[in-house]
Amino acid sequence: MEDEKRISLRLPTHLHTRLVEAARTDRRSLNSEIVHLLEAALGPAVEDDQSP
Repeated sequence: MEDEKRISLRLPTHLHTRLVEAARTDRRSLNSEIVHLLEAALGPAVEDDQSP
């Protein structure tokens, strides 16, 4: 199982509404939609043994 971290996140109502609509359109949960958008914005993960 992949490691996961839980966070508490406050969003403006209008942004939450947009995310919910996008998740519904893409047939994803809200959490999966947020993860998908973050991964798309940040690009592929790079393994770096030098990072702190």
